[in-house]
Amino acid sequence: MPTDDQRRTAVDDAITSRRSLRAYLPTPVPRETIEDILRVASRAPSGTNTQPWNVHVLTGASRDALSASILAAHNDPAIAATHTEEYAYYPTQWQSPYIDRRRKVGWDLYGLLGLAKTDKAGMHRQHGRNYTFFDAPVGLIFTIDRVMQQGSWLDYGMFLENIMVAARGRGLDTCPQAAFTQYHRLIAEHLGLGPQEMVVCGMALGHADPEAVENTLVTERAPVSAFTRFHD
Repeated sequence: MPTDDQRRTAVDDAITSRRSLRAYLPTPVPRETIEDILRVASRAPSGTNTQPWNVHVLTGASRDALSASILAAHNDPAIAATHTEEYAYYPTQWQSPYIDRRRKVGWDLYGLLGLAKTDKAGMHRQHGRNYTFFDAPVGLIFTIDRVMQQGSWLDYGMFLENIMVAARGRGLDTCPQAAFTQYHRLIAEHLGLGPQEMVVCGMALGHADPEAVENTLVTERAPVSAFTRFHD
């Protein structure tokens, strides 16, 4: 039996080693492993056990076809302009410290990739890599029933985090991707979603490419003292 220290170390390592990685090897992930990750993740808490998550797993030809469809739209400005998100992920008015953190992580990533601020074409291509799931062999699309409200989206976040931590426990990496929400109509067509099924986000899953420079990015975190108040 593992000791308490061993359990804590294993859990802490899985959480703290999770990063949004943006380059993957073609190494397949067995279906049994994917199912196991989702089984573990489904233990996430949800209000009155509603379990509001639905998962679409894309591999092989299905993943490639969705990527091609979205990239065709993404690379045509006129068509891309006809696709908009169904929900606001980010604030409509940015302020510090949030805008500062957003800018820093963006320029840190582009700096690693050698993309200058004036290289709009390069930034566009890099953003387009979202739609290939950064070449991960497994793409996940998450949906929710439109009848569910804000509390269920909180539950959904805990489910997504469980997936990412469970993946780390199996030597795999992930990248959660809100970028897919812009093209929810193409996703709905590809996956045969019903009118009540709303796209929440996507996620890349696979073995990270250890040679990819973008995977060396480690984002900063504010210290506990910056976001915590103790009331004794």
